[in-house]
Amino acid sequence: MIKTKIVHRPKLNFWQKLYFPEVFRGVLLTSRHFFKNLILHFFHSFGLFRRIAAAVTIQYPEEFWKLPSRLRTRHRLTKREDGSPRCVACMMCETVCPARCIYIVAEEHPDPNIEKRPKSFDIDLGKCVYCGFCVEACPEDAIRMDTKILDIAAYSRQGMMLDMNELLNPTTFIPRREASRKS
Repeated sequence: MIKTKIVHRPKLNFWQKLYFPEVFRGVLLTSRHFFKNLILHFFHSFGLFRRIAAAVTIQYPEEFWKLPSRLRTRHRLTKREDGSPRCVACMMCETVCPARCIYIVAEEHPDPNIEKRPKSFDIDLGKCVYCGFCVEACPEDAIRMDTKILDIAAYSRQGMMLDMNELLNPTTFIPRREASRKS
């Protein structure tokens, strides 16, 4: 038997029912932030109050935030010294994935020391929730999410599918920010 918790809406007082005082409070809050930043940027231009930070807008295509080192970005497969994928097709990442976006087909490896290898390894980025469970579950450290590729977009659902070639060579996909820096 599933227990459900009933949450009742809080009762609004007279001023909240009018809505105008609440709208006024929102405009007041926004205005306070606007004028605080305007005054601080004015003083910063003269070298004053530098210790008090003011909000700054990043002009996205031309400027970028410094990315945290632990940020989960687009996936990649690591390689062995001989260039083959480190993945042994144990299916741990596929099993642990809550979005069910990883698809692996295994085959026998020609090297008798390695039991299996992936015949195909596909990730559907349209379904992926970037939880990082696949990285944590991998016993061979074969999959990582450290490419620093943020511009993940496509015009079709098929464009969001990454195959093993794209996962082994993540630099083949050049995002807009990298293309604009190189030119």
